[in-house]
Amino acid sequence: MTTNGHSHSTKRSICVFCGSARGKSDAYALAAEELANEMAKRNWDLVYGGGSTGIMGVMASSVIKAGQSVTGIIPRALTRRERDGEVPAEIYGETILVDDMHTRKRMMAERGSAFVSLPGGLGTLEEMFEVATWNQLGIHRDPVVLFNVNGFYDHLIAFIKHAVQEGFIGETQQHIIVEAKTAVEVCEAIENYVPATGRLNLSWKSVTG
Repeated sequence: MTTNGHSHSTKRSICVFCGSARGKSDAYALAAEELANEMAKRNWDLVYGGGSTGIMGVMASSVIKAGQSVTGIIPRALTRRERDGEVPAEIYGETILVDDMHTRKRMMAERGSAFVSLPGGLGTLEEMFEVATWNQLGIHRDPVVLFNVNGFYDHLIAFIKHAVQEGFIGETQQHIIVEAKTAVEVCEAIENYVPATGRLNLSWKSVTG
């Protein structure tokens, strides 16, 4: 995470939020594979939620196959649900076990220099909106990209626009979250990201401690 007054080196670790299920369409897993390959072309590593099931597992294993490093961070309580038996490091990368969800999200945010949401459920949405809110508040100024695979996030994007129309999100703040429809667009959005105007830019102590 890039905090106010601090910046990452050119080496990026992309924090990807995504589902522990595969979803009904093969397009979601294919999108994860394509994103992994585009990240590898740019020498970008992966930080993710540490699961081996669903889109999480596809994302992690695809990044490893593409020759990049992976760090998964998962609460011990979720290992039986989001990890399918043995999870070898040579397939899914390094795993860090933590005690709770708050620690997981904090460590993912600290290690990520950009945030991408693939299709997922409530957990994916919660993670994405948290880092978007942190961007709005000036805690960080990193890209937040919504990978809208096959229109999966169309209704969410419409909701954000509706919240703008109803006066709950500032006109410029809606651009904190950037939509991308292909893996190439995701990476280009990260490379070309400009922090949205209207961010609060409050003074915060470093969230990294």
